[in-house]
Amino acid sequence: MKTTVKWIDNMMMIGESASGHAVVMDGPAELGGKNLGIRPMEMLLLGMGGCTTIDVISTLKKMREEVQDCHAEITAKRANKYPKVFTDIHIHFVIKGNNLNGKKVAKAVSLSLDKYCSASIMLGKTAQVTHDFEVHE
Repeated sequence: MKTTVKWIDNMMMIGESASGHAVVMDGPAELGGKNLGIRPMEMLLLGMGGCTTIDVISTLKKMREEVQDCHAEITAKRANKYPKVFTDIHIHFVIKGNNLNGKKVAKAVSLSLDKYCSASIMLGKTAQVTHDFEVHE
């Protein structure tokens, strides 16, 4: 896997992925940015959220569950001193579908965060990663 990050000006950068997609990143005004893009540390959380959501959805589909919607709400705390790593990350899944089996949802979430999601397992080396979920019809 290869990505590039190109500095544009001030604290603005364009990140480009090997798959041909790009994202704007920028810093806050107090660091010389113009707040024109997502912060790099926010990107880490979004990447983890995307990674684990893909796992949860694909696992539930393999379990023949009828998922209609899913989103992950992620909250995190960072250390006060440098390096300001994430110390606590909580992922709350909200999953909607027809006759969803709560035990299967719990298993899909646990499998993702404990076995399959590379991003959450990697971030779990510095942060306590916790999760929960709710199911809606």
